[in-house]
Amino acid sequence: MNCKLVKDEKYISNGYLDTAVDWIPGMRDIWLRDLPSYMRTTDPNDFMFKFLGEEASNCMNASAIIFNTFDYLENEVLNAITSNVTLMTHQELIEFAWGLASSKKPFLWVLRPDIVLGNSAKLPEYFIEETKDRGLVVSWCPQDQVLSHCSVGGFLTHCGWNSMTVSISGGVPMICWPYIGEQYTNCRYTCKVWGIGVEIDPTVKREQVAEAIKELMEGEKGKETKKEALQWKQKAENATRQGGLSYHNFDRFINEVLSIKGTTKILQIDGFL
Repeated sequence: MNCKLVKDEKYISNGYLDTAVDWIPGMRDIWLRDLPSYMRTTDPNDFMFKFLGEEASNCMNASAIIFNTFDYLENEVLNAITSNVTLMTHQELIEFAWGLASSKKPFLWVLRPDIVLGNSAKLPEYFIEETKDRGLVVSWCPQDQVLSHCSVGGFLTHCGWNSMTVSISGGVPMICWPYIGEQYTNCRYTCKVWGIGVEIDPTVKREQVAEAIKELMEGEKGKETKKEALQWKQKAENATRQGGLSYHNFDRFINEVLSIKGTTKILQIDGFL
């Protein structure tokens, strides 16, 4: 029997609401019955459920968020939220570092100062010494130019959509370590549907990092992903060149905008229009 909310806030249950929830960061000993009522609905079209889901997504685009609480009251939850603004823990940074070192492959590592919790993006001196002849660590790079260079054989990424489209357009296979949001979905398509990547376990370990790099760069799996990546690069080029489907759709969009009744002005951006 499914659990169904009714207007008087009572519900019929087969015991499922007594299931523990262990996947919400910062919230210990929470059960399904403890979640807000609009989260327990079985109706995917419930107005409040959809509205709050959309608002949660909109928060990802905000430059800042104000929480109506204070640290001592919700310390664990606030710490969890703060941790998810960042991209990795210091220990994860160390695991990636020694994975790179163990792979013995040349690399370019873009390591922003704020990429680690507590701004502790500092690499061990021994790592710098160990990789100085084959590694370069920088705080920024022109990603599209790097990924389109013929010497790049792989891209280790969180699977953000912009990074992925640049990698696909460059014909570069990926090592995927999704961290939050839609990155998990992007990773699944990259590795399972498009066949252009390999995935690293969320609990990242240096041995797995080294193994994934070696496999992508020189293994049989790597050869297959590179072959598929080049095919997707060709498809991307076909779609965006004059007469291609993406070119056609964008051209049609511009024509639709220009044909809107009453349009008297159009924004011109550096000759693109």
